[in-house]
Amino acid sequence: MKFIRKRWRRILTFTALLIILAAAGLILWAGSEIANPSRRPLMDYHREFLSNPAAHGIVIDRFTASDGTPCLTCIPNPLGKLGERGTKIRQQLTARGLHLTPSGSIVGTLVLVHGRKGRKEDYLPIAERLCASGFRCVIPDLPAHGDHPGTLATYGIREAGLPARVLSEAAMKFSFNPQPAGLLGMSMGGSVSVYAADLPDAPWKALAVICSFDSFAKVVEGQASQYVGSTLGPLWVKGTDLVYHWKSGIHLSGIQPQRHAAFIQIPTLIAHGTADRVSSIARGKFLFDSLPVATPKKWIEIPGAGHDNILITSYPIYADIAEWMLRHVSQ
Repeated sequence: MKFIRKRWRRILTFTALLIILAAAGLILWAGSEIANPSRRPLMDYHREFLSNPAAHGIVIDRFTASDGTPCLTCIPNPLGKLGERGTKIRQQLTARGLHLTPSGSIVGTLVLVHGRKGRKEDYLPIAERLCASGFRCVIPDLPAHGDHPGTLATYGIREAGLPARVLSEAAMKFSFNPQPAGLLGMSMGGSVSVYAADLPDAPWKALAVICSFDSFAKVVEGQASQYVGSTLGPLWVKGTDLVYHWKSGIHLSGIQPQRHAAFIQIPTLIAHGTADRVSSIARGKFLFDSLPVATPKKWIEIPGAGHDNILITSYPIYADIAEWMLRHVSQ
């Protein structure tokens, strides 16, 4: 009997140690993924786009900013030729009563800021549509993403100056006027864009934010509760915060786009999917409500859209973004 009790005690002790080690490993993984996300390689559709941009109605140039940020600059095909996406969005915008400049012309520049685990090439289909609408697009890799030499993501705290920097340096390199300019960010890129829009002397005429958040800690708490429940979720978040702070010197609670949104005065569009399980729609609405009452702003809910498919539902979000930028950047 004593032998059986001793055996069960060992089994329970071993099981408890395994659970503790698994929990510690999960926390270490979560904090590391937030600080240093797994980089996605180039995909086949990226390579197709890069090898034949003329089929998509654009011209692509590469450059590297002075801080090492790799960028793509996309302009409309000077001959006015359009790809399938460009043709469709021009039809949508014309149907809304917008008077578009001829295909191939440029009325302003947009900087496009990708989300977590994204890379600049992900935004080529977006650039195709926006170039067809009359914009030049500058697309950087954020630190810890794509081909950027940086290894740490801070969700806007240290990346806030990057969008204006790449706009200015692209303008110098390719000899174009950096004004007028707008800023578009998605998810993590939305947080970066909100921080960027609140900087002194920020060059932006308008801002669009897609499926982003007001408080990063709240996003992490929401995801933790989904995976381990509302009781263990807060403990997971505390452990994840310790790991992230160890790697970055920043607490998750310090990433607060809402505090910067409160000072944004440029026209701002915020869109969010109703079925987003990564950053809930409540997070996007809180961010929107943080904008000053006097700021021209628009809130869009995309029915049934999750976090990863928000740009590929039947809802015409690209037309909304293009119209917003045409009305507030190019006017």
